[in-house]
Amino acid sequence: MPLCVPEIRGNEWQYVKNCLDTSWVSSVGAYVDRFEQKMAERLGAPFHGVATVNGTAALHTALLVAGVQPDDEVLVSDLTFIAPANAIRYAGAWPVLIDAEPGCWQMDPQQVELFLTRDCEMAGGVLRNRQSGRRVKAIIPVHILGHPVDLDPIMELAGRFDLVVIEDATEGLGGHYRGSPLGGIGHIGCYSFNGNKMITTGGGGMLVTGNPQWAEKARYLTTQAKDDPLEYIHGELGFNYRLTNLQAAMGCAQLEQLDAYLSAKEAIADRYRQELCMVPGITPMPTVDYGQSAWWLYTVRVDPAQYGMDRKTLMQRLAAEGIQTRPLWQPLHLSPVYRQAQRIGGEVSEQLNSSALSLPCSVGLSAAEQQRVIEALVRLGG
Repeated sequence: MPLCVPEIRGNEWQYVKNCLDTSWVSSVGAYVDRFEQKMAERLGAPFHGVATVNGTAALHTALLVAGVQPDDEVLVSDLTFIAPANAIRYAGAWPVLIDAEPGCWQMDPQQVELFLTRDCEMAGGVLRNRQSGRRVKAIIPVHILGHPVDLDPIMELAGRFDLVVIEDATEGLGGHYRGSPLGGIGHIGCYSFNGNKMITTGGGGMLVTGNPQWAEKARYLTTQAKDDPLEYIHGELGFNYRLTNLQAAMGCAQLEQLDAYLSAKEAIADRYRQELCMVPGITPMPTVDYGQSAWWLYTVRVDPAQYGMDRKTLMQRLAAEGIQTRPLWQPLHLSPVYRQAQRIGGEVSEQLNSSALSLPCSVGLSAAEQQRVIEALVRLGG
């Protein structure tokens, strides 16, 4: 039983076939424009979408259009997949790793405030890190597992210190924060359409922003910074980051099913929560009153003292029964490539990494399959 696999149930075959029949298969075509428009429409006016080859490319491009320069610093979630930190380095900047908060496992706004007020100072109208002397330019809160970050305090801090907020909503498509779609609250939002995401184009991503100049700049940079429609004149360093029409066709079909997918994910999450809340040593995934999770990966915490085994042993025991699960990412401050990065906290991220386990939660997960997972968790504990 796989952890999280794509669901293909709509117009994918029809739209992809149309691309093949018309030979519009590369990085231009009607489906690219349509996919960008439909994604922007889900966020409401006046958003603009720029499709990219993957979510990491969207993050890299977002940093560049936001004005992040070499040797700047960008705050980013410590507990996340490594992609946003890598995107910061692609831009020549440096990550500052912000711990998770224990309630809902997201970037801790209090730690953000602690860094900005204790470790930084304004000099000549520029916010600088006292320790490194570098300019602090942006914040990348990552909505891990589809759950919303508490964004109001982060947006307030960004306004106070003149920082750009780039939401990493690569796992949060369809989630909401205080009624607003994740990815549409910060200055720029980024999504991923990898094979295991809420919707998929096989690979792919998108940058969204309400700033039309930034959207135009992103489109320019992702198409090799070509200055003339005919002549090959390039004014800046650009990138081959555009999504293909073939992939966008699949994305259009997937987006048509998003609401149904979200309903299925929520039903799976509700059942896990109801069935597992009484299992000693298993803590269901948290919920909050300020937002609605997209429930991308349903994740529990395992207390070895109460459950009878740690999450690593449980993962192995479930694998032996053909049930795929997955740990959370190693906190970035423990990753060899980022061990020298400045971090604020980190203890909560380590605790979550050691105890959290993601359970099968594909959109197409049947009731019988989910019951099998639940029964295995009940039987193996104690």
